[in-house]
Amino acid sequence: MSGARWRVLILAFDGVEALDFAGPFEVFTTATRMHQRLQPDAAPLFEVAAVGAVTPDKPVATARAGLRLLPDHGLADSPQADVLIVPGGVVDQPMASAETLQWIAAQAASAAITASVCTGAFLLAASGVLTDQRVTTHWEDIADLRQAFPALDVDDGVRWVDNGKVVTSAGISAGIDMSLHLVARLAGEALAERTARQMDFTWTRNP
Repeated sequence: MSGARWRVLILAFDGVEALDFAGPFEVFTTATRMHQRLQPDAAPLFEVAAVGAVTPDKPVATARAGLRLLPDHGLADSPQADVLIVPGGVVDQPMASAETLQWIAAQAASAAITASVCTGAFLLAASGVLTDQRVTTHWEDIADLRQAFPALDVDDGVRWVDNGKVVTSAGISAGIDMSLHLVARLAGEALAERTARQMDFTWTRNP
């Protein structure tokens, strides 16, 4: 893991919601900086990388509203995640990609934690990572998630749902709350609080 304690992989795809992707990225990279301030000689806490549903001919993923993302890895050459983050957005492209869904399933099988933001829950369900668990997603997509995957117990009144190995969050900014929760799980509440403070973010600790 290049010396890092936890490798965090975040999926990028055409139509991804920019903050669904960037919120967790900011949390885990800021947590690493804060940890190194406290323990300058320690190995990095998190190694964060983007994995794209891209091709050599099209190496850039275009987020919703046009932000262009250049992933560190493609699906075929990505390392194994310890923490896998699946953002949401307009998920038509990855939902229709057998390769993307297979990659999510394979990564989740070995990851310590797999988490979704917003409509990323649809991708976890379509890949078989979510089956009948209690989950959540963006408020606007609750009904569609229930209809598409009726075995799921979809909760519409929470910021995130933690099932241990699989965690889901509500829409967009809720992914930041969830990511801080994951930092607290993996490295302690104090570091999560310091990370939120550094980000000038009011962390909703309770789901």
